[in-house]
Amino acid sequence: MDKAKLDDIETGLFLEALYQRYGYDFRHYAQASLNRRMHGITAAAGCRSVSELIPRLLHDESYLNELLSQLSVPVTEMFRDPEVFLTLRQKVLPVLATFPRVNIWQAGCATGEEIYSLAILLEEEGLLNRTQIYATDINDTALQIAEDGIFSTRLLDEYQRNYLAAGGKSNLADYCTDSKDFFRVHERFRRKIVFAHHNLVSDGVFCEVQLILCRNVLIYFDNILQKHVLELFHESLSRGGMLCLGTRESIRTVASERLFTVLDREAMIFHKTEQTSQ
Repeated sequence: MDKAKLDDIETGLFLEALYQRYGYDFRHYAQASLNRRMHGITAAAGCRSVSELIPRLLHDESYLNELLSQLSVPVTEMFRDPEVFLTLRQKVLPVLATFPRVNIWQAGCATGEEIYSLAILLEEEGLLNRTQIYATDINDTALQIAEDGIFSTRLLDEYQRNYLAAGGKSNLADYCTDSKDFFRVHERFRRKIVFAHHNLVSDGVFCEVQLILCRNVLIYFDNILQKHVLELFHESLSRGGMLCLGTRESIRTVASERLFTVLDREAMIFHKTEQTSQ
C-alpha cells in the first residue's frame, strides 16, 4: 500500500476517534486540506504517524482544545477582499436599512478582523445602533482573540489600504486606540458583537438573521458537508435575507441553486429563495 493511501486511512481513523470521543465531526472536511493539517499536527506532537496520536486523543481530554485550534487554522485580515466590502456597502447595507432591526451572523469568524470591518461599515452607513452581530467559530482560542479586539500595529497600514478600497469614509485609526505594538478596536464596536462557540457541522440554527457571512470556510468541506451547511444558512435567514461567501467558493457544485439566487457573482453574495423543491 502506498503512503498516500495509508495516510488517508490513518487520518480517517483519527477523525472517527475524535467524533466518537468528543462529538466533533471533521470527517467531511476536504481530504487534501485535512492531510496537510494532520501532518503538521503530527510533527508538532513529536509523533511519527497520525495513528500514534489516537491514544492521546482518546485519553487526554486536555489535548482537545489544542487539537481544535490546530485543525481550524484562522486566516483573515481587516477588509479582506475590499471589493467585497465595497459591494456590501453599496448593495447589501441599503437593503438591511429597510429592516427595523438587523441581525447579522458571521459563521467562522476566526480572530475577528472581518467582523470588526463589517461593524465599521455599519457605523459609517448609520446602521450599527440597530444591529446585533453574532460571531461564531469552532476555535475557542481564535474566539478569545476576536473578543479582545487587539491586533498588531504592523498590520495597520495594510488594513488602512483595504479600508479605503472598501469605500472607507474616514481613517481606520479613528476607530481604534493604539500603542507602540498593538491597536484595539473601540469598545462601541465590541459591545455590538456577541462571540460564541458554534460548530457548523453538528450544531443547529444559531438565530434568525438578515445577513450571514461565511467566507472561505466551505472550501474546507466536501460536497456533503457544504450542502448541509448551506441548508442550515437557508433555515437561519429571514425572508429577504442574504448570504456572503468567499470569492474562491461556489455553491453550484452542491446543487443549492434552489436555496439561493445570485445578487452579485463577483462578491459571492446571494439572496435566500423563498420556495424550494426537492
